[in-house]
Amino acid sequence: MNILFLCTGNSCRSILAEATFNHLAPAGWRAISAGSKPTGQVHPRSLALLAREGIATAGYASKSWENLPLTPDIVITVCGSAAGETCPAYLGQVVRSHWGVEDPAHAVGTDAEIDAAFMTAYRILRRRIEAFLALPLAELIGERARLQAELDRIGTL
Repeated sequence: MNILFLCTGNSCRSILAEATFNHLAPAGWRAISAGSKPTGQVHPRSLALLAREGIATAGYASKSWENLPLTPDIVITVCGSAAGETCPAYLGQVVRSHWGVEDPAHAVGTDAEIDAAFMTAYRILRRRIEAFLALPLAELIGERARLQAELDRIGTL
């Protein structure tokens, strides 16, 4: 099963989700990420945070949602609706859910405050990914409506 984590710039939130999911996922599950308007680079604070958490950072890049290397089964948008961002609509017969997270790339303040914004985004995403992976995934694959409901519920955690 392939999951696409989608956001605007594909430099922070979706990269954090992709790397964390791939670090925790069981065999047969893979995450990719993309953005509607990719920045072209992964935010250095995202990479530093992942490295501190013991998550591999090699190979992650900011890329467009228009050139995906595979067809996702699940699309999860992670842009923060509270920030007034518009998430792109992904077309196709996929299960879609929204797990809004504030964009740490827009954080201002001291280095410690900015680092805290990145850690907050990471913790929210990790908690949601762990909740997803704790589901009875083998059962849910064939139950689209139930999978959708669980994904939507997790997006509120």
